[in-house]
Amino acid sequence: MFHPLRVQEVERLTDDAVAVTFTVPPELRSAFRHTPGQHIALRRTVDGQEIRRTYSICAPATDEPVLRVGIRHVEDGAFSTYALKELAVGDTVEVMAPAGRFVLAPRPGHFVGIVGGSGITPVLSIATTLLSQQPEARFCLIRSDRTAASTMFLEEVADLKDRYPDRFQLIHTLSREEQQAGLPSGRLDEDRLRTLLPALLRTDAIDGWYLCGPYGLVQGAERALRALDVPRNRIHEEIFHVDNGTPTAPVAKAPAHSTVTATLDGRSGTWPVHDGESLLEAVLRNRADAPYACKGGVCGTCRAFLVSGEIRMDRNFALESDEVDAGYVLACQSHPATEKVELDFDR
Repeated sequence: MFHPLRVQEVERLTDDAVAVTFTVPPELRSAFRHTPGQHIALRRTVDGQEIRRTYSICAPATDEPVLRVGIRHVEDGAFSTYALKELAVGDTVEVMAPAGRFVLAPRPGHFVGIVGGSGITPVLSIATTLLSQQPEARFCLIRSDRTAASTMFLEEVADLKDRYPDRFQLIHTLSREEQQAGLPSGRLDEDRLRTLLPALLRTDAIDGWYLCGPYGLVQGAERALRALDVPRNRIHEEIFHVDNGTPTAPVAKAPAHSTVTATLDGRSGTWPVHDGESLLEAVLRNRADAPYACKGGVCGTCRAFLVSGEIRMDRNFALESDEVDAGYVLACQSHPATEKVELDFDR
């Protein structure tokens, strides 16, 4: 469900990024309390067309929620262009309650974030909440940005270094600019991380790895960690940017006539799936309240349980392997492989 929220602040972070804070009225505080790492979906309508985008919450998790998101401009981005050039204090934006499973509920331990660009956004919330609420926790942030001027949340990260000098470690590399101190410039690719990580940390003693940013960085970091024998269940990922060259599943021929049965908010219905449609598109034709945001297999908002039947999922950048093994799918990326498919959005 979307709620109209007033824009409280628009703060310029870099030439191409802003932080937007929304006012949460008292009656919606419980709905907008978040676990560190979650995101929200924003919705607006332009020329009769609905636009939805997801943005991670960068503020720490508190009982009285502060709803602040970082938005970086994407070339030809319908919402990010609006946010940077038009959005102003006092405007109203439709906002969905926090969601997402790229999260860390504060607990003792040693954790690491490997982020690129705007991937800092959810990890900033994770690190800030963890260090403030768990005196026995430590966090290491390894971040990569193009240049110093393009780096989001510089002041907030510097504040963490000042407040928690013994429990917060920062390693910052720039891919297109030399630094006076620290690591040499260059991308944080798989080979570099395989060398860097053992020199910085006891990789076998880390309780959780949080990888966030562009597809290439996240996949390279995962391969580096797996090569260092890090258990897969300690690696958590969130993809922020997926280009058109990213592989998808092989195309399989769909049944000539197929239907989808979907349960949503306790109500069920059965509808035909048209040729080439995803299961989400078929459900949306009949239930406009079906949950979705990005439609790109990235945010996980359309996660559903596959009750029966078989599907082909084009892409999956949101579900963990244990979720897929348990029977969950992304409806926006799923196509029927049997004549009848049943989904449950309520599980």
